[in-house]
Amino acid sequence: MRHSVFSLVANALTGNARWPRQWRAATPKPAYDAIVVGGGGHGLTTAYYLAKEHGLTNIAVVEKGWIGGGNVGRNTTIIRSNYMLPENSRFYELGMKLWEEMSQELNYNVMFSQRGVINLAHTSAQMDAFARRGNAMRLEGIDAELMTREEVAARLPGLDVSDRARFPIVGGMIQPRAGTARHDAVAWGYARAADKLGVDILENCGVTGFIRDGDRIVGVETTRGAIRAPKVGVAVAGHTSELMRLAGLDRLPIESHVLQAFVSEPLKPLIDTVVTFGAGHLYISQSDKGGLVFGGDIDGYNSYAQRGNMPVIRHVAAEAVSMFPNLARLRLLRHWGGVMDMSMDGSPIIDVGPVPGLYLNAGWCYGGFKATPASGFCFAHTIARDEPHALNAAFRLDRFAAGRTLDEKGIGPSPQLH
Repeated sequence: MRHSVFSLVANALTGNARWPRQWRAATPKPAYDAIVVGGGGHGLTTAYYLAKEHGLTNIAVVEKGWIGGGNVGRNTTIIRSNYMLPENSRFYELGMKLWEEMSQELNYNVMFSQRGVINLAHTSAQMDAFARRGNAMRLEGIDAELMTREEVAARLPGLDVSDRARFPIVGGMIQPRAGTARHDAVAWGYARAADKLGVDILENCGVTGFIRDGDRIVGVETTRGAIRAPKVGVAVAGHTSELMRLAGLDRLPIESHVLQAFVSEPLKPLIDTVVTFGAGHLYISQSDKGGLVFGGDIDGYNSYAQRGNMPVIRHVAAEAVSMFPNLARLRLLRHWGGVMDMSMDGSPIIDVGPVPGLYLNAGWCYGGFKATPASGFCFAHTIARDEPHALNAAFRLDRFAAGRTLDEKGIGPSPQLH
C-alpha cells in the first residue's frame, strides 16, 4: 500500500484494520547474490541502494534480533554535516541531501526536522575555531553561520548567557539545515522500501560463522541455516570485532564502548533546535512529545552491554544544568545505551575486504545515525563495484597502516576521546 492522505483516511474510516505488514516475514533461501549482515540503519540502506541503484534484488539482510532493536533505535537522532576535513564534510553533506529527500523517496514520513544545530562557544579562541570550521564548510557548499552571544540568547531563551554563568557564552556557530529525525521511522521506512524492491529481511537470524571456499568468503552460517552468497557485507556497529573474529580477523583498529542517551519528562516548548555544550560534551534537543533528548561522553571502559552507569548520568546532567539552570528539578524519564564501534581516528571504515568476498562497514563512533543514507549509498557501491565510491575512498581500512588517518578532532589514536 502506498502511503497517502487517501490511504490514511480510508484506514481511519475502517478502524485501521487494513494496514498491511510493512515488510514480509521472509524465509531464508539457500543462496543470494549478496548478503548484508546487520539489520540496522546502515545495513538496511545498503540493501536498499544495492537494489535501487545497482539492480541486485536477490539480497538478504540478516539481523540477529529485530529491525530497529540496535543502535538505529538507540540514539539521540541528530543529523548534521558540520565537519571541517573535506573528506568528512563531503561524505556527510551527501547524507544531508539524502535526508532532505528521504520521506518522499521512501514514501514514509521519517519526521526530518531541519531545526538547526548550534555549537556554543565559551572563549574567543573557540570562536576562532568555529570561524575556521565554518569557512571550510562553506568552501564545500555547506551552510554555516557564526552567532553572537545576543543571537544565541534570542534563539535559546532558557540558556544562561549571563557573566555569572559557570561557563560564560561568547557566541556560537549554527548549521541551519541540520536537525533531527525519528530513528524508528528511518529503520521502518528503509526496511519497507527494500522489501518492496525484493530484498529478504531475515529477523531473529544470528550469524554463527562464515562459509569459505579456499580463502574466500562465500556465505554465512546462521541460527536459521547456511546461506551462501558471493558477496557478504558486514554492518553491525559495536559488534564488528566479535563478528570479524569468526572470519579469522582478530585485530581491527576499533574499540567497543557504550554510549548512553536520556529522555526527560515532557515539558512545554523550551528548545527549538539542537544545542551542543562547547566546554564539555553534551548535546540536547526537545522531542515532539516534549521530552528533552540528550547525551554526552561514552562510558570510559570497553563493553557490549546496552545499559549505562550512574557516573555518566551525573556528568551529563551536570552539564545540562550548567547550560540551562531551569532544568535542575526536571525528572529523568528513561535512558538506554548503544554499543559504539570507536575507530582510532574517529572516522568510519567502508571498504572492500580484508578477506575476499567480505566487505566492511564499521568505526562510526558518534556519527552512525546521521550517516545512515550516505553510508548505505557508498557501501552499496563498494559491494556492487568491488571498489570504493569517491566519497568513501578515504575511509579504507589500510589508512591506519599507511598513516593516512582522518583525525577530525586532532587528538590522535584515542578512540574514547573521539
